Amino acid sequence: MISQAIHRRGLLLSGAAALLVSSCARAANPKTLVVYKTPYCGCCKGWVAHMTRAGFTPTIHEVEDLAPVRARYGVPFKLSSCHTGVIGGYVIEGHVPADDVARLLREKPKALGLTAPGMPIGSPGMEVPDRPAERFDTLLLLDRSGRTQVFATHGA
Repeated sequence: MISQAIHRRGLLLSGAAALLVSSCARAANPKTLVVYKTPYCGCCKGWVAHMTRAGFTPTIHEVEDLAPVRARYGVPFKLSSCHTGVIGGYVIEGHVPADDVARLLREKPKALGLTAPGMPIGSPGMEVPDRPAERFDTLLLLDRSGRTQVFATHGA
């Protein structure tokens, strides 16, 4: 009788734990974006504001050196920019437009993530009054060796 009561109690507790885990999983925001940036970069703030306006929820981590972050996520120096984001298992390097990130999350290609190398004028966070946007590509970062393919083209 006592062992049956203990068994029922265990089943109830494991069932409650399963409900808690599933409700937490459903509550997790799929648009949560972790951003690594230096404390000195102003254009990074502009990109974060762009992502926020597009419905993403950024969490900012200020670091003195982005090289270890980029190495961790497989972004070669030649494809780097001034900040690194992580979302949905993908790395987002630089001033990548929010629409490109949303498309990446929707299509889920087999890749490390997206990069907009450098700091193209007119890209999100790099808007300059009285200067037209430069043409730039968002690149799909295929692997740690730096292989890419054009994901989207923006600007003039």
